[in-house]
Amino acid sequence: MDKYNWALPVVTFLPLAGALVMMLLPKEEEQLHKAIALLTSLATLAVGVFVFLQFDYGNGHFQFLVDRSWIEVINSRFIMGIDGLSLPLFGLTLAVVPLVIIYSWNHIPDPGNPKAFLALMLILETGMIGSFVAEDLILFFVFFEIVLLPMYFMIGVWGGPERKYASIKFFVYTLFGSALMILSFLALYQHAHTFDMRQLRELSATIAHGTQLLIFGGMFVGFGIKVPMFPFHTWLPDAHTQAPTQGSVILAAVLLKLGTYGFVRIAINILPEAAKSWAPVIAVLAVIGIIYGALGCLAQTDMKRLIAFSSVAHMGFVMLGIATLTRHGINAAMFGMVAHGLITGMLFFVAGSVKDRFHTLEIKRLGGMLIQMPKMGWILGFASMASLGLPGLAGFWGEFPAILSAYSPAAGLSVGLFRTLMVIASLGTVLAAGYLLWLYQRTAFGTPPEEFADDPHVHDVVLTEWIAWAPFLLGIVVFGVAPGLMFNVTETALKALNLGW
Repeated sequence: MDKYNWALPVVTFLPLAGALVMMLLPKEEEQLHKAIALLTSLATLAVGVFVFLQFDYGNGHFQFLVDRSWIEVINSRFIMGIDGLSLPLFGLTLAVVPLVIIYSWNHIPDPGNPKAFLALMLILETGMIGSFVAEDLILFFVFFEIVLLPMYFMIGVWGGPERKYASIKFFVYTLFGSALMILSFLALYQHAHTFDMRQLRELSATIAHGTQLLIFGGMFVGFGIKVPMFPFHTWLPDAHTQAPTQGSVILAAVLLKLGTYGFVRIAINILPEAAKSWAPVIAVLAVIGIIYGALGCLAQTDMKRLIAFSSVAHMGFVMLGIATLTRHGINAAMFGMVAHGLITGMLFFVAGSVKDRFHTLEIKRLGGMLIQMPKMGWILGFASMASLGLPGLAGFWGEFPAILSAYSPAAGLSVGLFRTLMVIASLGTVLAAGYLLWLYQRTAFGTPPEEFADDPHVHDVVLTEWIAWAPFLLGIVVFGVAPGLMFNVTETALKALNLGW
């Protein structure tokens, strides 16, 4: 694969190049900016498809590897690579960004300015892709932080009435987590004298167990805020509720996965012994998040805020799978990341379109969608069924295997504790059915409210929405019917990691 080692740097920095081109053009050329953003994201997708076609699915080790000198004074190198763990999230990112740009064609939120809005989206794509392919801790941290500023401006400039509060809260929470995370990276460096993730796992065995626990704790907070795990979750409902639709979709589909991916790729992989000590804490907080998120959904009056709280619950299932420290659990977690991205991204798309038409997301003011907008009503129903874990759709394979994996956690972990948590987590699926069916019944059934009955702005799904949504809907069905498409890829990579599972 060395002959294709140009692929990962190109696919990572191509969106940034597109954003730089847009910055050189006057902002009045709105259609040109939209075209450049779309073509750039499609070109990035094309390079990504090439990576998928050339990827050796029987090889669990890093492929398309790039290893170049970068910051010699601290022995940080420019290392990129991709394996079966990063490939699904890499593909999800490549697919989501052009679809969001297509949706944005006629949906640039106030105060407008497609140039700035779409350029920020492309910069965001560079940060997200880079995070999934970086194999040096400092390089990972740079990409991890790149995503912070574009999302801060997307919420703060194009968000709702409380956008300033939500954007600052998002920024401060994430920055606090990043500070602890970089301290953990520096502590590893002081003991191992390298930031190379491929070497750190072997070298970390020489670190005293108490020190490992502290280093893992810093990573736990940093990645836990990004997930977000209970009790670090409070920034998420505000950010989702105030963000424009495009920001909410990218946040749900990809950005939250930077935290869960960081747990698997960095924290657990580099410090497996410390992970065993922290696993019960992670598992308990994950299950609290499942129940708390579900109960929070039942208390919401705003459609978008309800979907945001559902993310807290669904990411709890992902973290429960990770906390088992088993191949089955990690496999379920990786699948759950992609399934949540597709399903919750779709729900936020629908919520955004409902807001465009009704100018409100207050659940008690909505209703009759199946009469007034039947196609959108059926799409909302489909996404709701997928989110509650209906067998045959992707959501089922993100939750059921994670719960099942808790029955037999890794050796050394309390079987009794994890089986108790398994039972409690199962109740979360019942609550999920409750809040999602309640949402669907209130918004889609019945007759349209009088205030919107004759509103000319209320119309069904339009072409740009169909184009943007169809791949999400297709992905939910394909991965629901054939989960092996993803499980086989991640399983191969987990075997190659050889963490004793």
